[in-house]
Amino acid sequence: MIDHVENPGAELHSPAKRVGELLAEQFDKNPFFYFFSPDETTSNHFDAVYDAEKRAWGDLVKESWDLPSAHDGRIIEMLSENVLFSTMTGHLMNGEQAMMGSYEAFFPIITSQLLQHIKFIKQSKNVEWRDPMPAVNLLSTSTCWRQDHNGFTHQSPALMSTLLTLPTNLCNCLFPADDVAAEAAFDFMLASRDVVNLTTFNKNDLPRYIDSNHAKFQYENGGASIYQFASDQNPDFVLTAAGDIQTTETLEAMKILRRDLPGIKLRFVGITALSYRAIGTTKNKMSKSQFEELYTADKPIIANFHGYPETLAAIFENYTARGRVRVHGFNEEGSTTTPFEMLRKNLASRYDIAIDIARLLNRTKLVDKYYDLLDENHTTAVKFGEDLIK
Repeated sequence: MIDHVENPGAELHSPAKRVGELLAEQFDKNPFFYFFSPDETTSNHFDAVYDAEKRAWGDLVKESWDLPSAHDGRIIEMLSENVLFSTMTGHLMNGEQAMMGSYEAFFPIITSQLLQHIKFIKQSKNVEWRDPMPAVNLLSTSTCWRQDHNGFTHQSPALMSTLLTLPTNLCNCLFPADDVAAEAAFDFMLASRDVVNLTTFNKNDLPRYIDSNHAKFQYENGGASIYQFASDQNPDFVLTAAGDIQTTETLEAMKILRRDLPGIKLRFVGITALSYRAIGTTKNKMSKSQFEELYTADKPIIANFHGYPETLAAIFENYTARGRVRVHGFNEEGSTTTPFEMLRKNLASRYDIAIDIARLLNRTKLVDKYYDLLDENHTTAVKFGEDLIK
């Protein structure tokens, strides 16, 4: 529980490591809790689970590098997402909690199984004697934006787009902005029944922005909120983001714009949940009146999204005219490259966001300046393998 963040953005913490700690706590609290993962538990920085539980293993021959193992371990590791998912859903149907973690790019492997399970949830709601089931909770990390050594093959946020188009309205896509928000997402997942929750976060150390009360408030109030520490009254532009790295890039863009355009008024709205045709969760969707309260009635909106831009743009169309919103995101561009270069390649960096506003204001010299900085980073990254812009 974090009651207050003294200097938003100053401290760095890993959302994935915090989730690993929460998983460990759940093992201690619930003797029937299971965690399912391919051979990526440590790679995804969920290591803390081994402090509380052992992985299930048939051959207990020990090597010095072995992880804690036991015949009755509740950490199920197997390099088959299909088998893991099937086993987990059987456990959920017995009324017991479980979660599954994986690389973001590999979760689409279970898409067909997920769709069938969602159909089962829909039908089971009509069966009087069937109790609500614990949610399917998917922990998606090692994302497209931070695959520095794996490259293009490991870059795919496709599953979230599939889930957000399902008219059954039984899927939540969660985007905690930092480690504190990741804890709020974890609590939401545990409390959920008869839905699929896909929660996406990164394993790197990232800035902490909001306290626990703020993170909880987002789920109770339409899935988004104004970050007051970064916002002005009566803004000229509203900037918004869904995703931890996207939140950081957008807030950095706001610093750049305030430096280069003194007097500009900006507002930041953080999105933590999306569902079918809506900002917010399946049971707490943002209304149009709430949308106007956060995004104003007519100010231009610049959005930065973890996934494909069209996915978020389609949701915004349910609230306002499409021409009012410019959405950045993953454009299926990538390689084994540096973190900022991934953002530049996909037109989702802080300078790409700043360029949108500079263009709207007809500040051509600023546009040129920002493009020059992007080009300079590209040259440095190619030559030295490091970003000039951190």
